[in-house]
Amino acid sequence: MTTPHLNPHYAIFCEQTPARSLLLEHIQDARKRQSLEVLTAEQIEFLEPLWVLSDYLHQQLVRFPHWLDDLLVLTHLPELPSKEAMMAGEACFHKAASICANESQEALDEAGFIKRLRLYRQWWMVRLIALDIQQLLPLTELTSRLSGLADACVNASLQWTTQHYLSLYGQALDGQGLPQSMIVIGMGKLGGNELNLSSDIDLIFAFREHGDTQGGKKSLSHQEYFTKLGQKLIQHLDQVTADGFVFRVDMRLRPFGQSGALVLNMDSLENYYQDQGRDWERYAMIKARVMAGNTLDIREFEALRKPFVYRKYLDFGAIGALRDLKQMIAKEVRRKGIEHNIKLGEGGIREVEFIAQALQILHGGRDQGLQTPALLKVLPYLAQQDYLSEEEEQQLREAYLLLRRTEHALQAVNDEQTQLLPDDERARTRIALLVGFPTWEALDERLWEVRRNVHRAFVALIDDGHESSDEVKSQESWRLLIKHLEDRDAIQDAIELIEWQDQDAIINRISQLLSSRTVVFMQPIGHERLAVFLAALMATLPDEANPDLVLERVFPILEAVLRRTAYLVLLCENQTALTHLIRLCRESVWFTQAISTTPALLDELLDANTLFSPPNKTMLAEELQQILLRLPEEDEEAQMDAMRRFRRSIILRIAACDITEILPVMKVSDHLTWLAEVLLDQVLQQSWQYLTKKHGFPVSQGEASYTPQLAIIGYGKSGGWELGYDSDLDLVFIHDAQANGSTDGDRSIDNLTFYTRLGQRLIHMITSYTAAGRLYEVDMRLRPSGNSGLLVSSLEAFKDYQQKEAWVWEHQALTRSRGLAGEPNLLAKFETCRKDIIASVRDRQALKAEVIKMREKMRDHLDTGGKEKGFDLKQGAGGIIDIEFMVQYLVLAWSNQHAELMRFSDNVRQLEAAAFVGLLDAEQAEKMTDTYTLYRSLAHRLSLQQQGRVVQSEALASNQNLISQYWERFVSDETL
Repeated sequence: MTTPHLNPHYAIFCEQTPARSLLLEHIQDARKRQSLEVLTAEQIEFLEPLWVLSDYLHQQLVRFPHWLDDLLVLTHLPELPSKEAMMAGEACFHKAASICANESQEALDEAGFIKRLRLYRQWWMVRLIALDIQQLLPLTELTSRLSGLADACVNASLQWTTQHYLSLYGQALDGQGLPQSMIVIGMGKLGGNELNLSSDIDLIFAFREHGDTQGGKKSLSHQEYFTKLGQKLIQHLDQVTADGFVFRVDMRLRPFGQSGALVLNMDSLENYYQDQGRDWERYAMIKARVMAGNTLDIREFEALRKPFVYRKYLDFGAIGALRDLKQMIAKEVRRKGIEHNIKLGEGGIREVEFIAQALQILHGGRDQGLQTPALLKVLPYLAQQDYLSEEEEQQLREAYLLLRRTEHALQAVNDEQTQLLPDDERARTRIALLVGFPTWEALDERLWEVRRNVHRAFVALIDDGHESSDEVKSQESWRLLIKHLEDRDAIQDAIELIEWQDQDAIINRISQLLSSRTVVFMQPIGHERLAVFLAALMATLPDEANPDLVLERVFPILEAVLRRTAYLVLLCENQTALTHLIRLCRESVWFTQAISTTPALLDELLDANTLFSPPNKTMLAEELQQILLRLPEEDEEAQMDAMRRFRRSIILRIAACDITEILPVMKVSDHLTWLAEVLLDQVLQQSWQYLTKKHGFPVSQGEASYTPQLAIIGYGKSGGWELGYDSDLDLVFIHDAQANGSTDGDRSIDNLTFYTRLGQRLIHMITSYTAAGRLYEVDMRLRPSGNSGLLVSSLEAFKDYQQKEAWVWEHQALTRSRGLAGEPNLLAKFETCRKDIIASVRDRQALKAEVIKMREKMRDHLDTGGKEKGFDLKQGAGGIIDIEFMVQYLVLAWSNQHAELMRFSDNVRQLEAAAFVGLLDAEQAEKMTDTYTLYRSLAHRLSLQQQGRVVQSEALASNQNLISQYWERFVSDETL
């Protein structure tokens, strides 16, 4: 292999680079701006390949032109990066950790620290790429230093954050009173010290013992404390700023993946791998390494890792799992058309790694020499012990070295995570020069030679049985149709087995799709994927009762993803996912519109495990946190967009469970309500942070409150656990701050103004429209004195209003209210206040008269049904409101004698309580409950079909008549 400036083809490449002189001009101008001498002709000849071949290097050398002086004399680097060198400042970046430990460590605020991390990363990346281009650094030393860079940055972040939180939270101590730090486990290439130039880092966070922090202003559980450290670590490394990023952080390899806790203690980690660890996790754990932690942490982790990965007997049980993994790899290579991907394609890096790691899994328990994470160290041992022949080992080693060098060349161009060989002639020549080959043809030929060797070994490793002859079906007719757009007869032939209601209209629709500009100008691989998808779709339609409807609803989604045809491949390969898509579109036009306007939602559909397992409240909060952690805290619009996209994706999953009847109506509303609660809690925290940064923390009774003394109270559907897909939120805000207090910041304001602004901020965050829509519509009219009242009331003022001024209908609304988010003690105080108001002794006859009067008024003004129109599920006679008003009367009239009635705020459990205390007989309560849930279920379905609440259904006549009878009995019964 030849270095670029000695390669005769480099001169040809430069002549074909139109911006060559401009690139140099930028470099020289940058040096002049910093009063540095311009480069001489000799220096330019030596350095020019760096910035001509790597756009990333050119960008960095224009930003830091003094680094060119280092590159002129650069022959070696410190053995490893270190947090000590980074914290000592740029003048010490080149020094060893032991020397830098004696240097003064600069105290940095968070913005300065984030900037330093990125500067240190760029400093190392420039030098590593330069030495790699000049072929002065062996692959193992390059990957070792890149892994060391990740170690240094991770440990520096933990050190900074621990110090940052020290006064606020104190320390996390173990049972012996010794400080414990967060344990960070590096996975994948990072764990094996094999990191590439622009790689993600796969991490798992852990800690040793549970407990509470000590010595700070506020104590947190160790779980909460280390979660905060982990969140800060992700933010420090992953967040993209004007200075770039450090490393993209991937946490999906932790126990339970994205739905799992961000941090686990070691006992939980051990229990998980012993009880639930899956075969692919054994495979992944081969390279796991503690990169942040002490000797005890490492010893404890290795004690749980090795028995999980390596079994002391020949592990025949793993053979089936490895066979499945091998088939998955082979299938992915075929279906994605990724032959030019040197990592995932046939004979790529992944296949080399699979060969080595499969043998480690199978034999590593009996042969400890195989228990090394580094591939280039384990390959020679595999040959020495006859697991591989010497020829196979040599071929795999040569292939791996060339593939990794090529991978680094691809990533060195723009500091991008890519393994895809270019198809542009100039870009190909650039890669060949970077790898050290005279021409692209020479490199391409050698790559295919080594990849064939790898794939041959991969195929021979484990017998993967016979492939099903049914797996691949002919799509030739659709391939021909895409090429011959005007052949309507051929379209008719292709769909003739389907019983269409209007075949001509369907032929027109298909012809319109195939002749669209998007399809006409697609790449050949796109045409192939479209043909396969259309064949798979049409194969499902003969069994459909209304195929016209299904096609009309699926096609908008198809048109939305035509530029992202990988989705079509995944749908075709996953017949269950295609079946789900068809069923959901058939049942709900809402799905069609949601996915076609936001194709990313299709990701939810492709994973049936998540699609039909909607997360509980804890999982929702964790999933939202993981999304928001990747965004800059100060980017309000990005945060708001992310929350809106998150809401949309979760609602899609809930609706899928609703339509497929996995969740009954009560559970659908539970999940929708949990979602609202999680989003409200997040909005409250963000609004609090925004205001406290401006004004400081509110002070009450001489003490600052570091958490919001605010309760968000939900009324109506949110309060009654009955949220629908398009429900708005009826909210009331209550605070518990000292009225004459003020905040402790430089721009201090009184507490009442602070909490009023907090309420305004909440409404802004919830209701504002962004590119992703809005979270919810909010109705604040149920607060004391309605629209003319204060936006945020104190608890005492709220209680006083309810006792002295509130109307009966406001007390009715209070029966369906509860805390949704906010300070737990204040929420408990509100619940006590609520029960005190509801349990007041009332004149039952006067109360009933007011309830009946309000019901009649609502029916006159709000019932949208009628004889011709149909039955209004909500406001019609015998509808939802009749049931709710009867129940609300019972709660208000009798709670002073039967506290069970006000224990819950939802209609169904209030009905159960009324039956339990004898106010309703069991049969009537059961029938009212069944009718109520039936109505709500129909309302959900109508919402998904984007239809109103008026229905034409004779099937509901008996329910309507029954509830009307109960209402008439309620009106006339003077004993109730």
